[in-house]
Amino acid sequence: MPSTTKRYFPLAPEQYGAAQSWTEQGERTPRKPRLASSVALLRDSAQGLETYLSYRSGSSPLGTIGFPGGSVEPGDDDAVGWLGPAPAKWAQMMGLDDPQLDRRYVVAAIRETFEESGVLLAGPDAGTLVEETRGDDWMRDREAVANQEQSFAGIMRRRGLSLRTDLIKPVAHWLTPPFAHRRFDTHYFTAVVPVNQTTSVLSSKGVWGQWMPASQVIAERLETTLGDAVDVENTRGLTLAELTVPATEVILEKMAKARGCIAYLSHKRPIRLYQPELVVRDGAFMLEVDMPSAMAEGAPARER
Repeated sequence: MPSTTKRYFPLAPEQYGAAQSWTEQGERTPRKPRLASSVALLRDSAQGLETYLSYRSGSSPLGTIGFPGGSVEPGDDDAVGWLGPAPAKWAQMMGLDDPQLDRRYVVAAIRETFEESGVLLAGPDAGTLVEETRGDDWMRDREAVANQEQSFAGIMRRRGLSLRTDLIKPVAHWLTPPFAHRRFDTHYFTAVVPVNQTTSVLSSKGVWGQWMPASQVIAERLETTLGDAVDVENTRGLTLAELTVPATEVILEKMAKARGCIAYLSHKRPIRLYQPELVVRDGAFMLEVDMPSAMAEGAPARER
């Protein structure tokens, strides 16, 4: 069994109240987590591997800054064209026992990526991808899906498209800490952005979205550069750990070490479940995570 190392992450400011309440009232039954999917989009650049990060309003279990993602919805069970590994194979890759459950995660991953970034991992056949998702008609479809005015599966059928599930890869499985008021059981995936597709924030809800070199984000994680660049009241003056969740920071660390998209995607990683636990360390609330020792290399000293 590989050795593990405890890592420590500070709480986001909006988590303080829930953490204080949890400790004062003693142990109690945590709230049931919602299923969620998140996709780290990748592309190569002169600055190294880049990923698309965006701002989330409110108190999201996926962080104030994070990858495209969100809750699994009932409509993710709807019939939709499927190209790629069968659900049973996906269940094996994700470490799940229920092919229907993993199908929901995969559909939600592709749907949320489309909603939040405009990138659509779909095509009319196994060898073709949508090349262009800009334009008012595509934005209307994104808005309709986000507002649950139309089903994602219905839009795919109308456009004659099937989901290219072969283009995403599972990379991690994280569970929101028990003390949180809103909890997600999240599977993280990764995918290379298709050629000729561009990213954009949702017209009605988007505030900030940008491609960022992973190495830069990690190099500046103890500074407030990213939060100040987003320039929203609840991002200014905050470090990376205060803006996002441990899962996002750990995935960014792996990206920062990779020599491009192919190297990152070809690396084999067992999918294991991580669940941060609330602890008090040096008089402050922290999130404690047991991680393989190799994954703690390069972590800032304050988190070891």
